[in-house]
Amino acid sequence: MPEPGEELRKARLDKLQRLRERGIDPYPPHYRRTHSNQEAVALFLEAEARLGAGARSREVSVAGRIAAMRTMGKASFLDLKDGSGRLQLHLRQDLLGQAYALRDELDLGDFLGARGVLFRTKTEEITVEAQEITLLAKALLPPPEKWHGLKDVETRYRQRYLDLMTNLEIRPVFQARSRIIAAIRRFLDGRGFLEVDTPVLVPVPAGAMARPFLTHHHALDRALYLRIATELYLKRLIVGGFDRVYEIGRVFRNEGIDADHNPEFTLLESYEAYADYQEVMAMVEEMVATVAREATGSDKVNFHGHEIDLTPPWRRVSMREELLGRTGIDLEAYQDTAALVAAAREHGVDVAAREARGRVIDKLISALVEPHLIQPTFLVDYPVEISPLAKAKADDPHYVERFEAFVGGMEIANAFTELNDPLVQRQRFLEQEALRKEFGDEEFDRLDEDFLTALEYGMPPTGGLGIGVERLVMLLTGQRTIRDVVLFPQLRSK
Repeated sequence: MPEPGEELRKARLDKLQRLRERGIDPYPPHYRRTHSNQEAVALFLEAEARLGAGARSREVSVAGRIAAMRTMGKASFLDLKDGSGRLQLHLRQDLLGQAYALRDELDLGDFLGARGVLFRTKTEEITVEAQEITLLAKALLPPPEKWHGLKDVETRYRQRYLDLMTNLEIRPVFQARSRIIAAIRRFLDGRGFLEVDTPVLVPVPAGAMARPFLTHHHALDRALYLRIATELYLKRLIVGGFDRVYEIGRVFRNEGIDADHNPEFTLLESYEAYADYQEVMAMVEEMVATVAREATGSDKVNFHGHEIDLTPPWRRVSMREELLGRTGIDLEAYQDTAALVAAAREHGVDVAAREARGRVIDKLISALVEPHLIQPTFLVDYPVEISPLAKAKADDPHYVERFEAFVGGMEIANAFTELNDPLVQRQRFLEQEALRKEFGDEEFDRLDEDFLTALEYGMPPTGGLGIGVERLVMLLTGQRTIRDVVLFPQLRSK
């Protein structure tokens, strides 16, 4: 016995066959649409303001997907949806003649074009009185739940086209994402930054502590990796003479999937010669507030029930002091890694018995400090163990000039005064390589000889920045998971 969905598809295939037998192309290559639905409504309102009650607009051609159908004898009403909104069509047999028979072959989800004038019905709805209709695409599968909304989260992510088709609250999130990225570009362009592109396929996956994806280039017969960051190539450009550069692009990290992480995500990285992390800090708070105003109309956002004020200046606090205040753990009192591991476990943090000290510190911050940083906060001055690319503080070489920005209980930015001493940078890389061998862990940074060669030609003092675009979008649109701001998130196999 066929499944209900198979029967519906068979009925639509039968209609498709009948259309072709009548000489109707169910998938024509082009349709001349004169107005979007929203533009057509605006045209009618203009005519109505000029002519008064009973006004009719000039002729328009509109197109979209059929969202609802109601038949009353020799007339039908159809709801047509396009990217701008919904518009009602009125189909009358006396106006369409033989073409009205096409109504019998239409289904929800089909794309239809209609030419006619606009008027207001007795129920006050603005409507196109169709004088000509054209089938533009026959849908062989019905829309989910007859347009009442797609609720299954797994299906929404796997078949985002159905989510966009049926859940009206989803499109504004992705429209906001586009505005946010455009606002970031305007902000940086206005400050004299040059947007650039750097390689996605790289011989050394360096610039972050992350496990890479490996691939193989057959023509070159060599292993290559998907980039985990853009940092080292952007700093090469600073060496080459560009003073301010940035890139907004995809990076790839072979890591777990959760509310804040997706294996591929969009990263903004910027580098400014002759700046340090204090200047970058000031730029970040100004940029986020500016982007919020441009994209949402306000520099205050509601995120998970918290009213967050993004107006500068943001709170600044030492990472060590914040950890001490939240947990009672003073990093200076736990120089021994085993003792730090024991302290972390006492606080319920999941750490292995044998783990690098820097990794333990990172887990302590993530588990015990980060969730409490709701209002915008800069944690500054991180231990050198977890910051191999940052310049050490002049008054304490155990810490570096680095900050992370937290809002809404999640990290949105990471920045350094960049390490530009090639000898110290080589030593830091070697220490990272030794840690990888000791712990058998991919998530340590890697030595990049060409980058070290570039540094030996000289790089000026530089302030660098990384912002996770998806997390910023989550914050400004109030979304709870990264999957809700990525159109096609990675998912486990069915």
